[in-house]
Amino acid sequence: MDNHDLKRDPRLPYRATTRIEVVDVPAIAFLTARGEGDPNTSRLYADVVEALYASSYGVRAVAIEELGRKHTVAPLEGLWWADDLRVFTARDKDAWSWQMMIAQPSWVTDDVVTAGIERARGRRDLAEVDRITFTTITEGLAVQTLHVGPYDDEGPTIARMHDEFMPQHGYRPRGAHHEIYLSDVRKTAPGRLRTILRQPIETSQPIEQRRAGAAQS
Repeated sequence: MDNHDLKRDPRLPYRATTRIEVVDVPAIAFLTARGEGDPNTSRLYADVVEALYASSYGVRAVAIEELGRKHTVAPLEGLWWADDLRVFTARDKDAWSWQMMIAQPSWVTDDVVTAGIERARGRRDLAEVDRITFTTITEGLAVQTLHVGPYDDEGPTIARMHDEFMPQHGYRPRGAHHEIYLSDVRKTAPGRLRTILRQPIETSQPIEQRRAGAAQS
């Protein structure tokens, strides 16, 4: 049985370098759950992440048994937003709202998700499992880059995306800031953590001006 890894799917932008680039993100199905507050101190955040992983492994087991399809559980992702985007560069975490997510393969259905969540629920006490929903997100045009290092050091990279790259190329932010956590924080030194930083965008000037700006950068 082949093991499908979403991170290696060439149709999905799960590969990034430290250079800021423009990508077109297709529709992707996720298990998701929302909350707010500092992820380092919030019990809700910890419980949501636990429920997402347990449910995703439950979905994987059901897909193997019922569909004969095997996949690697995808990395944790998060959409982050606030009334004032400056809280991200300032790292004012108490003001953050978030939607944590784990991507699912295209063959995962509502029935598989329901069975997977019930399997997870039956194996352990998951305080926030009822928050989980199964939804498809289409981000479309976005800028992204790879951040290597501690999460608290992301501020300058985010500022470079928003304050330099986007204005220079005729884009403005649209929607929530997106992070994809490629490293296992339990096993990786802070200086070696690899995180894709992504921001959906829309155009703010005619295409001719964008091309001129790109040629000059």
